[in-house]
Amino acid sequence: MTLLDFARGAAMKWSIAVFLFGVLWRLVGVLLLRRAHDYSQSRGPSLVAGALQTIITRSWPRKEFRASTAYGVAISYVFHIGLAIVVFGFVPHILLIRSLIGIGWDGLPSGVIYFCSVVTLIALVMAIIRRLTHPVLRLLSNFDDYFSWLVTAAPVLSGLLVVAHFGARYETLLAVHILSVEVLLIWFPFGKLMHSLLLPLARGQTGAFYARRGAST
Repeated sequence: MTLLDFARGAAMKWSIAVFLFGVLWRLVGVLLLRRAHDYSQSRGPSLVAGALQTIITRSWPRKEFRASTAYGVAISYVFHIGLAIVVFGFVPHILLIRSLIGIGWDGLPSGVIYFCSVVTLIALVMAIIRRLTHPVLRLLSNFDDYFSWLVTAAPVLSGLLVVAHFGARYETLLAVHILSVEVLLIWFPFGKLMHSLLLPLARGQTGAFYARRGAST
């Protein structure tokens, strides 16, 4: 069995299984947390409206903090949006998703994907430099922060190397790229990358909580 065969076969099956089990385990754990029953009468709009409002309004900083956080927020949006475009817009990725779940869509031109990949990688590098040089961020950062950055950046970098046919044989580069994605899938439920699913839930719960009391977030 070659490295590519392993990446496309057993490693892919196990990484997807761990990803799905881990995500389900984390979500069920959050949803089953004990909550005190609220006997107060609702004083605001619907809880759903309050939840959605908070999810939207908390997607960017309040005006009092925009000047001090604009750089970090901009970098975060660039690499998050860039990753989404690369993952869901690249034709080979779409074909893989279709083979797994039977759903597909039209992809973006390769030139757009390559451009977004480069911009995403640059934004990720800027993000880690900011984390290493910002006194407060550096103090608050731990292994999870750095490893989560690594497993996010590795698929982007390895994907660019595959396209450029640079550094090794194409089959080897492709295997490394696939394995890097599988490491990301395995780590996703157990590290801070899980915030992409938990953050909307947390914000929505906060919005519903305050909406019930007629307070604004």
